[in-house]
Amino acid sequence: MIACVAVVGHQNNPLYLQSFTEADDALKLHHIVHCSLDVIDERVNNPKRSVLTLNETFLGLLFPTESYKVFGYLTNTKVKFIMVTTDLDVKDADVRSFFRRFHAAYVDAVSNPFHVPGKKIASRIFAGRVSGIVKTFALGTNG
Repeated sequence: MIACVAVVGHQNNPLYLQSFTEADDALKLHHIVHCSLDVIDERVNNPKRSVLTLNETFLGLLFPTESYKVFGYLTNTKVKFIMVTTDLDVKDADVRSFFRRFHAAYVDAVSNPFHVPGKKIASRIFAGRVSGIVKTFALGTNG
């Protein structure tokens, strides 16, 4: 089950963050998302990266905790997508599919002429699409 999803701007400013758990976990999940930004920066700015992986947007597993796994995705415009899941045996193919759909929803949201680039995404339509993608992911991984 996905516990949290986040969109973080290229200057590490939060653009969207949604928790799908109880309220007491929300602060903990925000902290996990914030900590994952350091891991993303480490991977992106690593000079030892090969040329083949420079074009890869899926960052894979950023780090596991005892009860969560954190996955990352980086767009061409350096916007970061972060997913925190409670499934400790989730497949990379499922996570890639989730991020592709999440990215498409993000592109639709920021393509809105009334959206101000770099500001938080406050669209109810985007929030609804994200919730739908999360529900579909939960159904796809459970059975």
